[in-house]
Amino acid sequence: MAVPRKSQILVVDDDQAHRLMLATLLEEWGYRIHEALDGLEALEFIRHSPVDLVVMDMRMPRMDGIDATREIHRYNPAVPIVIMTAYSSIPSAVEALKSGAFDYLTKPLDFEALRLVMERALEHTSLKEENEGLKRQLARFQTHEMVGSSPAMERLMEMVALVAPTEATVLLTGESGTGKGMIARAIHAGSSRREKPLVEVNCAAIPETLIESELFGHEKGAFTGADRMRRGRFSMADGGTLLLDEIGELPLPMQAKLLRALQEGEIQRVGSDISLPVNVRIIAATNRNIQQMLAGGSFREDLYYRLNVVALEVPPLRERTEDIPILVQHFCSHFSKRYHKAVKGMTPQAMDLLLRYHWPGNIRELENVVERSVILLQGDYISPRELPLPLQSLAPEIEAEPAEFSPDVLASGRGTLAEMEKRLILKSLEETGWNKSEAARRLGITRRTLKLKLRRYEEEKSPGRP
Repeated sequence: MAVPRKSQILVVDDDQAHRLMLATLLEEWGYRIHEALDGLEALEFIRHSPVDLVVMDMRMPRMDGIDATREIHRYNPAVPIVIMTAYSSIPSAVEALKSGAFDYLTKPLDFEALRLVMERALEHTSLKEENEGLKRQLARFQTHEMVGSSPAMERLMEMVALVAPTEATVLLTGESGTGKGMIARAIHAGSSRREKPLVEVNCAAIPETLIESELFGHEKGAFTGADRMRRGRFSMADGGTLLLDEIGELPLPMQAKLLRALQEGEIQRVGSDISLPVNVRIIAATNRNIQQMLAGGSFREDLYYRLNVVALEVPPLRERTEDIPILVQHFCSHFSKRYHKAVKGMTPQAMDLLLRYHWPGNIRELENVVERSVILLQGDYISPRELPLPLQSLAPEIEAEPAEFSPDVLASGRGTLAEMEKRLILKSLEETGWNKSEAARRLGITRRTLKLKLRRYEEEKSPGRP
C-alpha cells in the first residue's frame, strides 16, 4: 500500500506472537511501527514520542485498552485509537467507542477491514489538522475585517493566504480607503512574525525634516530638541513587520536612505556613525500611480523593484458592489454594540441607494455612513432618511413621485393599489431597459415574484386564453 509519508503506528498487545505478526504486516504496508506490551507502556511512549495512530488490544495486564484509551485521550485527544478484542460482544464494543476509540475490530483480524479502518483514521487526523489550520487562518483574517465574498475579494484573499507565510516584501496599491492597512495586518497575522510587532508609519503625515529620525531614530543631541535617544520605527519593528503607508509621499533623498537600509539590513540613527542590524519584513502601500511617478522621476526605480516583489492591488468598492450588503451588516453589528443599539439592518430602499452610489471614499466612507446612520436611527432598520444627502439625492423619484403615484390618487378613487403597483413595476422595467433582475432589485422583490406579476398582467390582457 502506497503511503505519502511513513505514518507512526503504535501497536499495543500483550500477546507477543500477535503483536509481532501485526507489526510485520503494517511495516509491509509502509508504516513505521512502534510496540508496547500494555496500556501503561503505551501511555508512557506517547508522552515522549508523538504517533499518528494506536492499534491496541482490549484485554491486557496492568492497564487494559479501555482505561488506556481514556488516559491517552486525556493526554492527547487528537490521537485516533483502534481497539482489537476477541470478545465480540455489543457491550464491549460500546464501551470501547464511549471511551474515545475511533473504531473497533474483532480478533482474528480481517486484514482488509483493518487496512480500511487505519486509512480512515489517518485521513481523519489529516483532515482535522487541515481544518484546524483553516480555522486559525480564517480567524486571523476575520479579526482584521477581511469581509467580502465577491470574486475580486476572494482572489485577493487567496493571494494573501499564499504570500502571508513567506518573507516576501509586499507592495499594496489601491485607492484611498480600500482597506490596504487591513490587508497588511492580515498578512502580518498570517506570517511567522505574528508574535512580533507590526509597526505602521504614515509617510505622508510626517514632516520631511523628521522622516529620517522617525524611521531610523536619533541620538541624544543630534539636533535641536533631541534631548534623549529615540528608537526609530525600524528598531521598534525588529523581528516583526514594518508597514510603510503612503510610500509614494517619501521624498527622493529619503528614498535613497530607505533603499540602503533594505539592501543591507542595517540602519544608522541620526547623529550616529554606528550601523545597527535590523530584521524586518516590509509591506509598502500607496494610493499613488507609481508607474507615473517612475516616468516623472519622483520615485526611484531601484527602490520600486526592491519593494515590488509581490504586488497586490486592492479593488475599489465600486468594483465589488456584491460585498456592500455584507460590509453593511458587519458595520451595523459593530456599531450597534458600540452605541448600545439593536440595529437589524437596512431597508431595501436604503440598500438600493448604497448600491447606486459610486463610493469615492471606498470602505472607509461606507463605514462612516453606517456609523452615522446607526447614531441617528431611532427604529430597527436604517432607511433613506438616515443616510447622508448625497445618497438621498440618488432617488429623487422617491422624494417627489408624480401625482399619479401619490396617496391622493387612491383617496380620490382614481386608482387601486394593484394599479399603482403595476405602474411602478412597469416604470422600473422601462428605466432598466427591461432588465428583470435589476428591476426586481430596485423594487425590493425577487426576480421570480416579478415574473409571476408580469405573467398575471399578460393573463389580464387575454382573459379568454386557456
